[in-house]
Amino acid sequence: MPKTKQIAESTSSNLTLDDKDLAILRILQQNARATVKEISDKVLLSTTPVHERIKRMEEQGVIRQYATLLDHSKVKKGLMVICYVSLKQHNRNAGERFIKSILEMHEVIECYNISGEFDFMLKVVAENMDDYYNFHVNKLSQAENLGHVQSVFVMGVIKQTHVLVY
Repeated sequence: MPKTKQIAESTSSNLTLDDKDLAILRILQQNARATVKEISDKVLLSTTPVHERIKRMEEQGVIRQYATLLDHSKVKKGLMVICYVSLKQHNRNAGERFIKSILEMHEVIECYNISGEFDFMLKVVAENMDDYYNFHVNKLSQAENLGHVQSVFVMGVIKQTHVLVY
């Protein structure tokens, strides 16, 4: 009988992934374009159960999406900035309006609600310093309820991964 791991979902229900599921996920994280046949050869299952497992994990939200990772510098987005943002007001409506405005800013590629001195951490990409300045002055600074922004410029990327290890 295969080993299983219980993964807690935000809905409080438990999702059971066995060793074969985890092996499939490891392969897909490394190469989302891997074919069912390639995966089945690696996990030692036929293609039908592999396809069914992938479909189940998609339906259950384990696999949220498939993505293509780009080299930012090769698509004219070589400047990366981490912006720490605090809001003036801390109520539901003010927070929701700020989040809505951030979701519309294509320069913001990641946004996290954080604890501590700041309320949000944004990962922003821009072509260059002038492009970032334009974003900061004409978009971010115009967001409703914006309090304080601290920009930290990324000098180099040491580790950047999307792979979850389990």
